[in-house]
Amino acid sequence: MIDPDVRLGAGVRVFDPALVNLFGCEIGQGSFIGPFVEITRNVRVGRRCVIESHAFLCDSVVLEDEVFVGHGVMFTNDLYPRTHRHVVYKPTRVGRGASIGSNATIVGGVRIGVHAVVGAGSVVTRDVADCSIVAGNPARETRRFGSYEEMFAYMQERQATTNGARGAAG
Repeated sequence: MIDPDVRLGAGVRVFDPALVNLFGCEIGQGSFIGPFVEITRNVRVGRRCVIESHAFLCDSVVLEDEVFVGHGVMFTNDLYPRTHRHVVYKPTRVGRGASIGSNATIVGGVRIGVHAVVGAGSVVTRDVADCSIVAGNPARETRRFGSYEEMFAYMQERQATTNGARGAAG
């Protein structure tokens, strides 16, 4: 279901409008929304973002351009939820080009840096630096790079090594 107050940019692709819940949010041009995704009010998704299946983006989340959100990623925005009080939303910002691995949980009130990578299953409870990789519960920095180019070269090398090892073993 896509509420009438949702603003979709040009070229936004929604896997199946009957299989999503989009309410009062803004989705930037060229972005992709997978099945069983829920995006609530006051969320802004930048341009050319990818949000995979079963992700949940709650109030006060901002994804800058070219962010990848893996399957089952959960954003939370209330550190002390209770039924007897008004929810205090904690804004969360994800920097341009960041990637969040499947089943990660992002606890409200954090900033994930530009080109940062959050490992699958991680629980992010504090800010993540630009061009860094974090993993674990709670997420801890495993590596930081001086630039995106340095980070990209590292990931290319790791991917080639991993793919080569699989090829040699098979």
